[in-house]
Amino acid sequence: MTRIPKSEYARRRKALMEQMEPNSIAILPAAPMYIRNRDVEHVYRQDSDFQYLSGFPEPEAVIALIPGREHGEYVLFCRERDPERELWDGLRAGQDGAVNDYGADDAFPIGDIDDILPGLIEGRDRVYYAIGTNEAFDHRLMEWIKTIRAKARQGAQPPSEFVALDHLLHDMRLYKSSNEVKVMKHAAEISARAHICAMQASRAGLFEYHLEAELDYEFRKGGAKMPAYGSIVAAGRNACILHYRENDAPLRDGDLVLIDAGCEIDCYASDITRTFPVSGRFSPEQKAIYELVLAANEEAFKHIAPGRHWNEAHEATVRVITAGLVELGLLQGEVDELIACEAYKPFYMHRAGHWLGMDVHDVGDYKVGGEWRVLEPGMAMTVEPGIYIAADNQDVARKWRGIGVRIEDDVVVTRSGCEILTGGVPKSVAEIEALMAAAREQAA
Repeated sequence: MTRIPKSEYARRRKALMEQMEPNSIAILPAAPMYIRNRDVEHVYRQDSDFQYLSGFPEPEAVIALIPGREHGEYVLFCRERDPERELWDGLRAGQDGAVNDYGADDAFPIGDIDDILPGLIEGRDRVYYAIGTNEAFDHRLMEWIKTIRAKARQGAQPPSEFVALDHLLHDMRLYKSSNEVKVMKHAAEISARAHICAMQASRAGLFEYHLEAELDYEFRKGGAKMPAYGSIVAAGRNACILHYRENDAPLRDGDLVLIDAGCEIDCYASDITRTFPVSGRFSPEQKAIYELVLAANEEAFKHIAPGRHWNEAHEATVRVITAGLVELGLLQGEVDELIACEAYKPFYMHRAGHWLGMDVHDVGDYKVGGEWRVLEPGMAMTVEPGIYIAADNQDVARKWRGIGVRIEDDVVVTRSGCEILTGGVPKSVAEIEALMAAAREQAA
């Protein structure tokens, strides 16, 4: 399986420490375990910032990065080996594994952190830490600072400044390395196969969850431990609910199905949306809306390249969709005026995309100094225009009501433009209908 190599984690830590002020320390806690119900825990997923710097997959761990520390700059606190607990919960790296397998310069038991970490903080001028993201750890850190302040008469020096670590780290995460792009491509390929399987399985009489099961099966079969987010399988009018979650309605002949789903590999997300007819044939109205959304999707790619700003792709989709809605008679007026007064918003109410990476809605500022961010190579994003005509929209002819279409791809900015990572799923009406027809023939 494609993975991020140890050397890359080391480069990231080095790059972060180079941005830190002298005589400072950065502190990051691992994600906590979350209880699902009573004594059952959710499947563990590491905090993205912690993962980005360490690749360490366990809970109950804390990173301390201390530039210039004589005994090693990367300190990792983690659980000790414990044969009894490992019998129940799985193997642990322990302190030796933290050093040998995960590149720590020094590793201590997490149970000793109250005795050791205050001593590492003491005398540092500045602490880099993401305040407000982990409330329980915020309190622990403040207790350690109080411990140092209580010893001020003995000459202890508490830090004089706290700086938001996430700002530095999130700007680093915005630029994907070649290794990161490889992992994201791998996730996209698995997700593409899953979407194809869902199309092939679709037929009237099934339920939305039958198609979700196809997705989950392909994700796991491809090596993904979990979806990158809650999969959306929305048939008929449910496709007009942007974050539909129930996935339990019947699939009916004549309806469309909108599937927004992607898996995660090594903590890197894919995010794909495709819309297709339950029984394999678009109606004339569905086809008209679908092809308009597809035209907007494909137009957006032309506006993603170094030197273009973040919002250009969105503006391009708005123009294509607004002009198309006028042509179909769903809007009346001059295109420029309709765009200026946002007349398209009842049909297209969301942005054309978002940053993509370790988080499906990934970190990174969209504006810098009040201006839209200029795109640079290595930035990854989604392109996902859509049109949603509510089933109770009395302003349009009945034939249009209840149609919801979104088409979403993942792209990475390259030196000359952008690379589409999710091209493995059919998008044209002809391709989708041919794929589904072939599946029906095979089933017969």
